Amino acid sequence: MAPKPSPAAREEFALPQVASGTSRALSVQRFGLPGARPKAYLQAGLHADELPGMLALRELAQSLRAAAERGEILGEVIVVPVANPIGFAQHHYAHLQGRYETGSAGNFNRGYPDLAAAVAARIDGKLGPDADANVATIRTAMSDSLDEMAPESELEVLRHRLLALAHDADIMLDLHADNQAQVHLYTGTPLWPDARDLAAEIDARAVLLAEISGGNPFDEACSGPWWSLAAANPNHPIPPACLAATVELRSNNDVDETLARDDAAALYRFLVRRGVVAGDAGALPRLHCEATDLTAMQQVKAPVAGLVVYKAQLGDVVRADQVVAEIVDPLGDVTEVRARTEGCLFSRHDQPVAWPGKIIGKIAGTAPLPDRKGKLLSD
Repeated sequence: MAPKPSPAAREEFALPQVASGTSRALSVQRFGLPGARPKAYLQAGLHADELPGMLALRELAQSLRAAAERGEILGEVIVVPVANPIGFAQHHYAHLQGRYETGSAGNFNRGYPDLAAAVAARIDGKLGPDADANVATIRTAMSDSLDEMAPESELEVLRHRLLALAHDADIMLDLHADNQAQVHLYTGTPLWPDARDLAAEIDARAVLLAEISGGNPFDEACSGPWWSLAAANPNHPIPPACLAATVELRSNNDVDETLARDDAAALYRFLVRRGVVAGDAGALPRLHCEATDLTAMQQVKAPVAGLVVYKAQLGDVVRADQVVAEIVDPLGDVTEVRARTEGCLFSRHDQPVAWPGKIIGKIAGTAPLPDRKGKLLSD
């Protein structure tokens, strides 16, 4: 007897109208029985001008649809290939502007609600010695808190809807891309080395760890409440119940069919390894980097204005005090920009022009840098 197909469906969530005669909606694809475990949530395009993840999730959704027809979805999978229809429609001067909302100048990947603060009173006196029961209690409290929120603006409604879809996931992957970069991963310190299989599958060349990176980005809005609540309730076991990560799929412009299929296949194997989808994932690939603290990542900044001439290639392991780039004033001097740490130059800026303070590269070092405090991400 052929296996019974797994459920598969598509939903549209309308966003508030911002002008008469206009409308936008968030499109969500679901696979497996709602409420089944493990639950995985994957989204792309939250920064709507970071494009490779959208194509990768389109490919992944096709594979999941085929798996659903074979009855192989064991848990629940939610896929949102275009997580930011607001930003995806912001075309200005023949260029897509998808990182910031033009009305408020707000970063689409910052400012999500703090669910730990929202549920603290709800779970008071309800936790016990059973970690699984505590996870269920907290997830219910999170859901109830989200239900009581009343977002008003289009951006607030979008943020609320995305968090409502993802807050109770066992796995949450938010796909992004850098200006010019190798594949790299941001995740919570308490989630390592558990996330090692994810890093190996996607062939990450840098893994950056932090409990709080600043600004409450989407991945930390999903995972951070678990270690925050654990710290606030030391007498009750609360595990890090959501493996959340920001996955940076190379460069913004790396929209390539072969790369997208490879990325989708890697994500699919990861879901198989985690028991979300049936199948054989094969041997785990070798991880080509070690995880390092986000405070050890140097943001290479230009000290002056001019043209950027890189002296180190993407992926080079540079030494402390090595010249990474030169800033050339077309009318004057040449200024050297040096590494302040040893590590992999995993990111560069694709527009070779600089002004004072512009980030022109990122180096994954191992030793924390004294100036890396507060907000650790570039806004």
